[in-house]
Order: sequence, then C-alpha cells, then structure tokens
Amino acid sequence: MDNKKKTAAVSAVMAYIRTEEEAVCAASALPAAPPPLKLWGVSGRQAQMQMRSMMQMKAFQGFRRM
Repeated sequence: MDNKKKTAAVSAVMAYIRTEEEAVCAASALPAAPPPLKLWGVSGRQAQMQMRSMMQMKAFQGFRRM
C-alpha cells in the first residue's frame, strides 16, 4: 500500500512538471509583439517627403527668383 502512494505521488509530480514545461513551450512559440509606432518620426519623414515633392513640382519657383 505504501508503494502505491509513492507511485501516485511521483506520477502526480511528473504530470505537474510536464504541464508546466508545455506551458513554457507554448508561451515561447507566440510571436513577439511588434514595436510601437513612433508618430513623431513618421510625421517628420512625411514632412520631408512633402517638402521634396513640392520642390520637385516647382511650387517654390517664385521664391527662388526673389
């Protein structure tokens, strides 16, 4: 009878360890969250691109002659 209790206790501990290991493996399989969007950087790049586009369209042609 004592041997059955030891076997049951060991099997319960092994099952607990196995479920913890499976949980760790499942958590590590999830992809990492993407980094947050940096709005100030996006806004600055957008302003630069818009300025270059306007210069290419010669929107500032009148200012150059002054």
